[in-house]
Amino acid sequence: MDKLKMHSPNLTDANIERIRDLFPGCVTEARDEDGSVKLAVDFDLLRQELSGSLVEGPQERYHLNWPGKREALLTANAPIAKTLRPCREESVDFESTKNLFIEGDNLDALKLLQETYLGKVKMIYIDPPYNTGNDFIYADDFAEGTDKYLRRSNQKDEQGNHLVANTVANGRFHSDWLSLIYPRLRMARNLLTDDGAIFINIDDSELGNLRKICDEVFGEDNFIGNIAWKHTQQSKNDERYFARVYNSLLVYRKSNELQKFRFPRTEEDNKNYANPDNDPKGDWRPGDIRSPSYRKTLCFDITTPSGKKIPPPDNGWRWSEDSVKGKIKSGEIIFSADETRIVRKIYLSDQEGRTPENL
Repeated sequence: MDKLKMHSPNLTDANIERIRDLFPGCVTEARDEDGSVKLAVDFDLLRQELSGSLVEGPQERYHLNWPGKREALLTANAPIAKTLRPCREESVDFESTKNLFIEGDNLDALKLLQETYLGKVKMIYIDPPYNTGNDFIYADDFAEGTDKYLRRSNQKDEQGNHLVANTVANGRFHSDWLSLIYPRLRMARNLLTDDGAIFINIDDSELGNLRKICDEVFGEDNFIGNIAWKHTQQSKNDERYFARVYNSLLVYRKSNELQKFRFPRTEEDNKNYANPDNDPKGDWRPGDIRSPSYRKTLCFDITTPSGKKIPPPDNGWRWSEDSVKGKIKSGEIIFSADETRIVRKIYLSDQEGRTPENL
């Protein structure tokens, strides 16, 4: 018999979850009256999400902040009066192609794609500037006044916009980079399908900040992994501490609609599978039956067909005693010839592709 719930549902918590689904960055951590930490709505940021102008009102809370964040949020939400112009003379099979190449400011392009591709993109891959000192130029249109800027630099682009390199000497070294990436990630999230994912290249320069800002934009629960990819075959011997041979690839999903990744299996992946005992389920390979972490309830002796006892490993078995008995009866768990150990069968027919590695 199910136990009766002696209280009504917590509607506040349910409402917070709804807000979190719509605006992941607007749900943060705060302390309640008894000093415990719980989820709470950042109303300042929520008001900013729903406002066309800047909203002030800082308060103590756990969140990522930097000079220019509110302006960056306003930039992300602000509409633009632009359109995409086709270049038919530079295109190949313009009327029938299924590919699209857009040249121009990527934030403008992301905004223009919202109307047609909102919630329709399965996968996004971006390779943003790594912020190593001089690898990107940004439009300095909100960080300081024009007069102050012109006293410091006379650089302009072809359209007359003031441009400045984000060097280490710049006091807004991280802030400028965060203001660059923040609105673009927000626009990218809008384009993803519910089971979509985004892959972002980065090195150690902004890895920590990128992880935090993605937690805010996509939600911490939607972090999938940090893939290390080796970008060079030759290590440099002039590094002070370690030769840098890999960068990171952060992966986030849009929502829990994306449950897993699988690669197609190859002959190499299947070479360890065989069927020496003519199992009706087909080829299999031996697998570990030990529990990865200790649980007292998983520590029990297993009785062999001849009555011998096999003691549990240090952490216990992978399944409960009833489950193990069921798997022995079905033939999924078999005993060695001398009945001193047991073997779990992992069937090839149960494998839905191959799980990719984070290296």
